[in-house]
Order: sequence, then C-alpha cells, then structure tokens
Amino acid sequence: MGHGGRDGGGFGRLGGGWTAARSIAGCGATVRRMAIPELFQTGRPVVSFEFFPPKTDAGYRALFETIEELKPLSPGYVSITMGAGGSTREKTVDLTIEITRKLGLTTMAHLPCTGFRPQQIGSILDQLAAGGVHDVLALRGDPPKDNPDFVIPKDGFQYANQLVAYIARHGGFSIGAAGFPEVHPQAADAATDLVHLKRKVDSGVDFLISQFFFDNAKFFDFVAQARSIGIRVPIIPGIMPIASVAGIRRMAAVNATGFPEELARELDRVDGNEEATYRLGVDWATMQCRELLDRGVPGIHFYTLNRSPASREIHRSLFGG
Repeated sequence: MGHGGRDGGGFGRLGGGWTAARSIAGCGATVRRMAIPELFQTGRPVVSFEFFPPKTDAGYRALFETIEELKPLSPGYVSITMGAGGSTREKTVDLTIEITRKLGLTTMAHLPCTGFRPQQIGSILDQLAAGGVHDVLALRGDPPKDNPDFVIPKDGFQYANQLVAYIARHGGFSIGAAGFPEVHPQAADAATDLVHLKRKVDSGVDFLISQFFFDNAKFFDFVAQARSIGIRVPIIPGIMPIASVAGIRRMAAVNATGFPEELARELDRVDGNEEATYRLGVDWATMQCRELLDRGVPGIHFYTLNRSPASREIHRSLFGG
C-alpha cells in the first residue's frame, strides 16, 4: 500500500539528526534496525503502541506480559510516557532501555521539558543513548499536580519547540512531537495552534503523533491545514480504544476531545456494562483505523493504557493473523 502524497498524513522528509540503521545487542548477536522516521518511508503502515511506567513491581511484571503479547504483531516501535514534571524520569528511562535490550524492540522515550534544565535533558539523552535508545517524543509536558507553587526554572524550557531545538543540536536522536487535531486546550485558536506546531516542526521534528480523537474528519482536516502551511513530516493518528466510560470522558475533557453524536449515545448506552464498553471501544477504534488506513495514513499509534486485548483484536481485524 503506497501512501505518498495522499491526504491521510503522508510520508515526509527524513531527518538529519539520527542514524538510519542502528545496532542493538540481542541474544548475543548484533541486530540492525531502522530509526522511526525511516520506518515511515517503507510504504507500509507502521503500527506502534504506547505504555506508561507502572507504580508497582506487580505492574511491571504485568506490563512486560502485555508487551510480550503485542510483540508478535511486529510493532514498528513502542513508546514509554513520562509523568508530569518529569515525575517518572528514572522509571521511564530505565523501562525504555530495558524493553530495548530485553525484548529487542525499537523503543521511544517521552521527554517532557517542563521542570527540567538543559543540562538535565542532556543527561537524560546521554543515558538513553548509552542504553541503545535513539528516538524521543519531545513534549512541553505538564507541571506536577501536587506542586501548586511550581515555577519553570529561569534557564528551563518554556515551550516544546525549544526542547526540540536542544535535542536536534545534541544530535543522535530522531525527534517526534505531538499534534492536536481538535486544538491544544491552551491554544487561543486553531490558527495560533498551527503556527506553534509549524515552529516546533521547523526546530527539528521528524514526525508527529496526534492526540487521540474519535472523529476522523477532524484528523483529516488537521492534516490538510498542517500541509497548507508547509508541514511535511509524517503525521500519525493516535487511537485510544475506549476502556471505561468514566475514564474516557475524563480524559476527553482534559484534552478538549469531542465525541461524535453516535458515539456519545453509545457511551450512554453501555455505561456501567464493562463487556459492552469493551466491545464498543474495539468496534469504534477498528472503524476509525479502517478509514484512516484507506485514506493513506503512514501508521497508527495505539494508546494502550497498558492493556493488550483491545489492541490485539483491532490489529487482527485490520491485518489478520
């Protein structure tokens, strides 16, 4: 399936700050792998999965089981989030390196800049590189929720584009960043949000991953607007299978994500019924993914919430196996 030049996200330029093929150690042998931006040049949609660092040892064991269950799907990469204000810094770095080394997967670390000084970001990048990780998702991030007096350091990063520029100067990493199909909650309007996005991309971004959404038309409109102002990098849609009605309503409210009328009615119908909610989540996400792939998106990024069944079922429906 070829996607170049189509309206679903398209393929973009290859970045210059990363090495196209990397060597990783696995089972006593050296394995060659591609950097994430190069994956989007293959002409095949790239499937990826996102996880967050668990809080307990039992959570870690469960997460590795989840990733093991998803590994046979041959994901292009997996990503690991970092908590507000860098609260899970060590866990994120350690987990990203451990997945890369033990499971042999290309793993991307989320790197929010809020709360970090440049030298701290440099130290994190050096740790990741030493552990075989060369792909990061550069984010502004949120301040710590338990620190109402939080102030960004004077020499810190105010915006994600500053972090992107720093990582690009540091070198050795491919850089992903976030895009908001329904406008960033703190942006004045859609036009202003796009200006900020263009500034971020021009600072050295190789690809964009969207915030989750439930109306594909909003994603396609977002891509069209991004292309109209000269953004050429791959734009990957982020898909979140609904796991609970209360949970998805809460997350949607935080991110200013809307529900199509049909989905809103269905959420009311299944509220309180765990099995029906799971079924709705899988069916709606599968429907979204089919259209997105038909329209030529370069990949699908699944927000898994550290669970595998929904993502595995959706993948099976889309690709078989």
